[in-house]
Amino acid sequence: MKNQRILFLFGVITTVFTARAQQLPQLTQYQFNDYIFNPAVAGSRSFFELRSGHRYQWVGIQDAPRTFTLSGTTPLGSKMGVGGYLFTDIVGPTRRTGVQFSYAYHLKLTEDLKLSLALSGGMLQFLIDGSKIQFHDPGDPIMDDQLRGELKPDAKFAFMLYHPKYWIGATAPQLLGNKVYFLNESDGSLSRMERHYYAMGGYRLPIGTDFKLEPSFLVKYVAPVPVKLDLTATIKYRDTFWIGASYRTNDAWCAMVGYWHKQQFQFGYSYDVITSNLRNYSTGTHEVMLAITIGKDPASTPAAGTTPP
Repeated sequence: MKNQRILFLFGVITTVFTARAQQLPQLTQYQFNDYIFNPAVAGSRSFFELRSGHRYQWVGIQDAPRTFTLSGTTPLGSKMGVGGYLFTDIVGPTRRTGVQFSYAYHLKLTEDLKLSLALSGGMLQFLIDGSKIQFHDPGDPIMDDQLRGELKPDAKFAFMLYHPKYWIGATAPQLLGNKVYFLNESDGSLSRMERHYYAMGGYRLPIGTDFKLEPSFLVKYVAPVPVKLDLTATIKYRDTFWIGASYRTNDAWCAMVGYWHKQQFQFGYSYDVITSNLRNYSTGTHEVMLAITIGKDPASTPAAGTTPP
């Protein structure tokens, strides 16, 4: 009976983790937090930037996912870049916290086209808060009221081609594929930190002298979950104000708005309208992006993703 209860417990936990189709953070404003998904972004912009993301998913559902990210990047000379980020992803009694640091090297292929190659390394922590789990039998000894979890090393490889008019890149997180255990080494919860695969790109299309149309995409895959695709279109006015819309397959329609104040402070907000059956229980998802950019004039810097944002 005890083995059956353990299997049931970890089955529930696995369902919680896979319900979001991945083990890593999901962000609607991915093009404004591009370094989180691709460390090759570091150094592609000639200024220091510090960005944070705050995501409140499935509002109205108890213990729904909440995500916080904080990242920073800076160039080192004209050919290198470094960066780092941390994230916390809370779903019910489970919590994932990660920190990574990266190095990127930039190769000049033509006058305007560059290739960035990056390696990233860090740690991931998986936790279960036993005090938030209620069993049918209050005296069940399977788990106490303590925090239990594992701390595992992680690594990531990425590349990115970028041009003043377009960018495209790919990332392979969780390369080490470590197994994760919570109670002992004979019972795995997630069983493994599954390898993820991301591809992201976009194009800048000037409309007159004041406006730009920027279509972009983000593809996410982790076996055995079907591929997820984010398609986004953003209209920017003088690289200061933007509005946009996005669609995430089998998940949500999204709207976003943002402002860049004096090329130093950025604010972005997005709202997801759920298209799955969860719409019967949730009013949607809110996400806020905040950023500070310091250094060389960002508006004169061609690069990927949010340059200029």
